[in-house]
Amino acid sequence: MGIILIITIFFSVVLLTVSMFEILNKSAEEYQKKYLSKASNDFETMFIYITPSQLFFLNIALTGFIFVLSFMIFEGWTFRIIFSAVGFWFPSFLMKKFKAKRLEKFNRQLVDSLVQMANAFKAGLSFPQAMENIAQESEAPLALEFELALKEMKLGVPVEEALISMAKRVQSEDLDLTVISTNIARQMGGNMSEMYDTISTTIRERFRLEGKIRSLTSQGKLQGIIVALLPLGLGIVLAQMRPDLMEPFLDSWFGTILIVAIMIMEVLGGFVIKKIITIDV
Repeated sequence: MGIILIITIFFSVVLLTVSMFEILNKSAEEYQKKYLSKASNDFETMFIYITPSQLFFLNIALTGFIFVLSFMIFEGWTFRIIFSAVGFWFPSFLMKKFKAKRLEKFNRQLVDSLVQMANAFKAGLSFPQAMENIAQESEAPLALEFELALKEMKLGVPVEEALISMAKRVQSEDLDLTVISTNIARQMGGNMSEMYDTISTTIRERFRLEGKIRSLTSQGKLQGIIVALLPLGLGIVLAQMRPDLMEPFLDSWFGTILIVAIMIMEVLGGFVIKKIITIDV
């Protein structure tokens, strides 16, 4: 009976290990499809060429570095796990911030380029000549996008399709409006110089309203950030000042459950505050 029990336990452990390996392998594949491939495509649209495997390696390396660093700062496992999770999530957050900054810069460059396009049409230049003039005088990212669109046109791609392709890459509402208006004006006819002046004036007015709203909601954003970071900062201070009191709390099930509940409430509170202060123009 003892040998049969040992053999049964052995095969059970082997089957469990194989099952867990298959689950982890499928989870890694799904993660690569949903996150890494999308992130790699986002980088390519920003002219930053990085493969999904390289991005995955950087993500794991950063997570491991923060996990090792947490051993030098914290005593309990709770804060170590939290900071490691933050390290795993940080590259995605950084990519979104970088993409948003790039899009904001592109939109502000687009306003000036529309005025230049209107002046170029008044001077008698054609549409490709006006785009080439702006691509030479502007800076990245607008210059890169215009140059790529011009290369597509020179390779035989119709102007309308090249503009639509550029709008899909940039994913800007202002550029979408400009592309749709341009394609309609080219097909139906119209004063493109006057149209670009009108679009640029509309976008400038929207920027003015967004700046005013941003200044009015900045206090709410600051309060939300302070309230969100206060529990974390207080926990770190107490862990450094009184580790004899915090270690039993962090190592207990009650402390772990309480910290998880606090994190969930922090995320929900931040989501609600963001919804309140976010106003679309």
